[in-house]
Amino acid sequence: MILPPATLGMLGGGQLGRFFVAAAHEMGYRVWVLDPDPHSPAALLADRHLRAAYDDHAALDQLAQACAAISTEFENVPAGTLDYLAKFVVVHPSAAAVSVCQNRIAEKDFLRDNRLPHARCATVLDEQQLRQASDELFPGILKVARFGYDGKGQAVVADRPQAIAAFQHFKGESCVLEQQLRLDSEVSVVLARDQAGAVRCFPVAENSHRRGILDVSLVPARTTAALHARAAGLATTIAERLAYIGTLAVEFFVVDGELLINEMAPRPHNSGHYTLDACITSQFEQQVRALCGLPLGDPRAHSAAAMVNLLGDLWYANGVAGQHYREPDWSSLYACPGLKLHLYGKHHARPGRKMGHFTVLAGDLESARDIALAARAAIGISDAP
Repeated sequence: MILPPATLGMLGGGQLGRFFVAAAHEMGYRVWVLDPDPHSPAALLADRHLRAAYDDHAALDQLAQACAAISTEFENVPAGTLDYLAKFVVVHPSAAAVSVCQNRIAEKDFLRDNRLPHARCATVLDEQQLRQASDELFPGILKVARFGYDGKGQAVVADRPQAIAAFQHFKGESCVLEQQLRLDSEVSVVLARDQAGAVRCFPVAENSHRRGILDVSLVPARTTAALHARAAGLATTIAERLAYIGTLAVEFFVVDGELLINEMAPRPHNSGHYTLDACITSQFEQQVRALCGLPLGDPRAHSAAAMVNLLGDLWYANGVAGQHYREPDWSSLYACPGLKLHLYGKHHARPGRKMGHFTVLAGDLESARDIALAARAAIGISDAP
């Protein structure tokens, strides 16, 4: 076990890193953050901020010398960086696990090789592969293999000519073409797996999106107990096959009552933010525990919860960049019983940028959902979830 007051390292300085720093501090650890952004939200709380690129070996050497263990808050840290650090210090999750999750082609290959359920898809490395793709994949969604998130790097394509045009728009980047599905709903499971292989799953979240970005998460998901168990089982299998250590998220499509795996995230997840307020142990505390070899905490929820994302649109009149910029009036949220507001301390708001979230706790899901949607409207998010 790595015990306080040891120093931990975090690669990445966004809101997920910020919550990691807060959890580690509460547990008695010190934290160094490596992130090139001078306004990194996590660095504002950290004991030290190494402002450097993720492949800056001099900075990585400093981090390795100072820290007893290192983790990451996003999947696009180069796998080579994790491999390099692992020569000198404990690193979780491993470069091998992260490399699967950070490339959609590798991810789909992993799912296929392990016979895990997922949508029909094809690898696209050039236009010829698009021309030869099965007709069953149309209409479909073309997704870049790397660096796509929150709807970025994706295009809905009705037919082959649209797919070719989208591939050209992506400048020939390697892609995955997925069959577009009619969804019943979308759900996710966040879990933690420790160094002995023990797994603890948080309750299943039901997720709705707006413009490709998570909007609202409801917990527990409004699905059957059998589907909850199936989702937890599939997520656990993924963690075991990856030999994963840390906090992992798995997103699912629900299609005709069956689960299909959409993607994995080798880190805490936006849909797991409700755990900060609704669970005995949060996803970030579990990340610290798994990293440091501590026993995993209890993931049970003590309340029903509804989580709402707050995007940078709220900082602009009518949600349009270039119009009047102002801080939203948070008074209506603070006046709402059972509502917990979390703002990330980001330097500047941009439309579509995740600036914060709030979670409503209640004795039952419908009450939590109704209060959250009313609060969502009061703060200026007018379109339906």
